[in-house]
Amino acid sequence: MEEQIKKVIIENATSLFGEEINESLIQFQQTRKDVEGDLTLVVFPFGKLLKCSPIEAGTKIGDFLKSCFSEIDKYIVINGFLNLVFSNKYWLNNLNIIHSDSNFGFSPEKSKPAMMVEYSSPNTNKPLHLGHLRNIFLGYSVSEILKANGHEVIKTQVINDRGIHICKSMLAWELFSPINDKGERETPQNTGLKGDKLVGKYYVEFDKHFNQQAKAIIEQWTAGNFNSFSDETKNAYLNFEKAKEGKDEKAIQAIDDKIKDLAKNQTALLRDAKEMLVKWEARDPQVYLLWTTMNGWVYEGFESTYKMMGVDFDKLYYESETYLLGKDKIIKGLTDGVFYKKEDGSVWIDLTDEGLDEKLVLRSDGTAVYITQDIGTAIDRFSDFPQLNGMVYTVGNEQDYHFKVLFLILKKLGYKWAENCFHLSYGMVDLPSGKMKSREGTVVDADDLMAEVVEKATEMTKERGHLEGMSEPEREQLYYQIGMGGLKYYLLKVDPKKRMLFNPDESIDLNGNTGPFIQYTYARICSLVFKAGDLDLSYQEVELTKEEIEIIKLLNNFPIIVNEAATTFSPALIANYMYELVKAYNHFYQSVKINIEPNLLLKMNRLKISLEVSKIIKKSLNLLGIKAPNKM
Repeated sequence: MEEQIKKVIIENATSLFGEEINESLIQFQQTRKDVEGDLTLVVFPFGKLLKCSPIEAGTKIGDFLKSCFSEIDKYIVINGFLNLVFSNKYWLNNLNIIHSDSNFGFSPEKSKPAMMVEYSSPNTNKPLHLGHLRNIFLGYSVSEILKANGHEVIKTQVINDRGIHICKSMLAWELFSPINDKGERETPQNTGLKGDKLVGKYYVEFDKHFNQQAKAIIEQWTAGNFNSFSDETKNAYLNFEKAKEGKDEKAIQAIDDKIKDLAKNQTALLRDAKEMLVKWEARDPQVYLLWTTMNGWVYEGFESTYKMMGVDFDKLYYESETYLLGKDKIIKGLTDGVFYKKEDGSVWIDLTDEGLDEKLVLRSDGTAVYITQDIGTAIDRFSDFPQLNGMVYTVGNEQDYHFKVLFLILKKLGYKWAENCFHLSYGMVDLPSGKMKSREGTVVDADDLMAEVVEKATEMTKERGHLEGMSEPEREQLYYQIGMGGLKYYLLKVDPKKRMLFNPDESIDLNGNTGPFIQYTYARICSLVFKAGDLDLSYQEVELTKEEIEIIKLLNNFPIIVNEAATTFSPALIANYMYELVKAYNHFYQSVKINIEPNLLLKMNRLKISLEVSKIIKKSLNLLGIKAPNKM
């Protein structure tokens, strides 16, 4: 309707205002809830053209539009705003259009350019945790929203299966894994532990011994023992100690942290881990066999976790494969003058002219860093999928700087598509107890958390009852859908850019802005429609209540919300739109009769509204990766 009104005003501008006008003058906004109206036109700009007050300008434009559109029932001018009230027939026609379009809200399949969305991208040295959950649910949902908006979408992850952190788990398993009476070290088979959890156990074990070694070194330094340490290390420590003089407690703590880092760099464990990484890159047979074995354990663990999450991928990439391409591009870039080499042999890029700093891209020993493999992975992806128009990286906001550097390097290497790479930066997830730390083993395990919310949903649903006629497998499926629906909705309803506090109990609450509250409304409508029996949902000439009009307005906005969510990569827009729709429907449900309405035309129209609400709820839940149960 906005576009039709805009077109008519522009076509008749000369007779209305005495001159042609720029389209930008015509500004619409949502009508305030405390005043009557369905659409508001801002008329301040037209008062200047007509050399009259905004109220007079609004009246003139209102009279003109009412004469042009039978859909406009009346108008109200409030100061510089023209509030248009659409007719009952207009809203009935809108409802009919929504009802007749099974794909309402969605764009034609593959009608827009191809996009790749990367999410999850875990390290193979630990299991998935709460932070991964927000990442994975966000990336999966953005993929579904982009598809709904007409894009071809390739869902992908890059497996971070190489690097010093992977070697730490491998080394710790070799050094600290106990040997059973069969002469075997710990494996998923002989412990019954999921592979990713077993490997993660040894990542934590490495850090424990790592800190013990660093502590012992600091004790030597404190005692004045610098035997076996270089003069450079000795002087660095003494300078740090001297720098503490006259400092406050906070500054001293910061210096102590630097001393701890200095000590860690002198540990035998870190030295051995670095040597293992060099051997891995040289394809040492023993190291490579250990790497493939432990990674295999992790992949099996990840697969079962992804199945529980209800997510999938179209294409997997492995850093162990793409880092070589990244190294090749850096060597070529070195020849082309994009990069430069320092005296120690390390390779860097200078980005100071772009407001950034110098960035290491290859270590002095020739091993790759994170940016190396990210360069290779990006190039590999656009080679595999030449139809790609853009790529979305779902990665936490602590990596904001990393992606600025990555996209800039890709541009300097001559890849124009780098302009269409986007970092979907999201805030961290905190718990009431504070920030999670993988190395210290204080993370909330994803498997445990999912099991917990499903268990809470099970208890809640059993207490409420309403499970008559359901088989045990159906009940188990319902518990899973409610628990996982609550978890996903809770993590997705918050703007991705915002840091958030997660509370498992709140996520499965049946009241408020929660997944189960929305699922329950969907199930209620399914029951309502089922009990109604045969439906005649053809066009009905009936008088709509204000509650019904409000719902049709919200339904009408669904395509706009989907488009905006796709443009901004924000599932939160879908979640909060759905919550507003469900609140409006529940108010409608309490305000009017539906199945017991004696007037058959009114009854059928209200069932039609209910059915369309349920369709939009189901579509919206699916966009968030959430199932819509027919019964709760």
